[in-house]
Amino acid sequence: MSQEDEPPSTLWGLDPIFSAFARLYIKDLLQIRESCQVPGIFFYNSHPIYKVDVLGTVVCKRERDDFFCYGVDDGTGVINCLCWKNEKWRESGDPPVAPRASAQSEPGLNALAELKKLREAQRRYSQLEIGETLRARGPMKTSRQQREVMASTFYKVNDPVMAEQIAWMMEVPDLYRKCYDKPFQLQANSTSGPTVGRVNRAAQILKDFLKEKTVTKFRPYDVLDLLQPLVCSLSQAKPGDQGPQKDAIVAGPSAGQQLRQLLKESLQVLQDQGAVYRKVKSQDELYHVTEQDKDLLIAVKDVIREDSKREKYAEKGCHVLHVLSAVRQRYSPNISKEALELVLRTLECNSDVISTTTNHYTMFS
Repeated sequence: MSQEDEPPSTLWGLDPIFSAFARLYIKDLLQIRESCQVPGIFFYNSHPIYKVDVLGTVVCKRERDDFFCYGVDDGTGVINCLCWKNEKWRESGDPPVAPRASAQSEPGLNALAELKKLREAQRRYSQLEIGETLRARGPMKTSRQQREVMASTFYKVNDPVMAEQIAWMMEVPDLYRKCYDKPFQLQANSTSGPTVGRVNRAAQILKDFLKEKTVTKFRPYDVLDLLQPLVCSLSQAKPGDQGPQKDAIVAGPSAGQQLRQLLKESLQVLQDQGAVYRKVKSQDELYHVTEQDKDLLIAVKDVIREDSKREKYAEKGCHVLHVLSAVRQRYSPNISKEALELVLRTLECNSDVISTTTNHYTMFS
């Protein structure tokens, strides 16, 4: 991604990931490219990343007067986390003498002893040894050509049976599917232009209609009238134009032609997203709604159920590309990967299948 391909820095705040602590695999944190506009900002799949959240095992440790430097391994890579000691941590000796408790103070409460316990607990959870689990959150930077996390918050995680790490590694793939792997797209009126914006609005109108009415299949003329208001609003915005632009409008396509073109482009957007597909490509343009196609859901389940029993797939399950190839052979050659991934997410939500890794699936038992 060159500087020209980066979204303008004034628009980074439109991406909610920019304000959150991104939970990316350490492998990706080490590989993502730093911004050409602002040092300390990184891009994953066009998402601006500023702050990160990492959890892993301490595999190396260095201590200085002002900080700890822990090497954290999450199973995909190792990154250094620079964890600063705050002033209270570095204070030595006993805490300062507190004022004498008044008669109204709770009897038996020793403020000095409690404060000392708090400091000991802070030291205990801030000072980790190799093999212990650390969670650190903070901005990331490149120092001496190496990536480091400047931890604003860090602590030791008590995880004797690895329950926290397992929960983490199950949650992160879902974040990738729902957030990180979907490119950051700006509003159409900022960079994409009015035409793309109108197509996206039209696609959303169709998607909302298909979901609300639980449509299983349709033809283009069944939904053509739904987009009529968009073409009318565009036409109403034109009369104010003058000069050569006005002549171009008169000579341009008719409202009917604009409507059919808008429908064609919006249906293509839905196909690219996997929301709809054509089981058989013929002159009869029949579209199937992916999530509502029970035959497709059954075909995918059958592939996973049968092939998961084979020795090759018994341990990890069936890879998504294997499932895609089998479904194309048995059901329809026009199934896209996006449509299959949508079906797999639907089956997983229904507890019919389960993902063993990011790209492998097996039957839920």
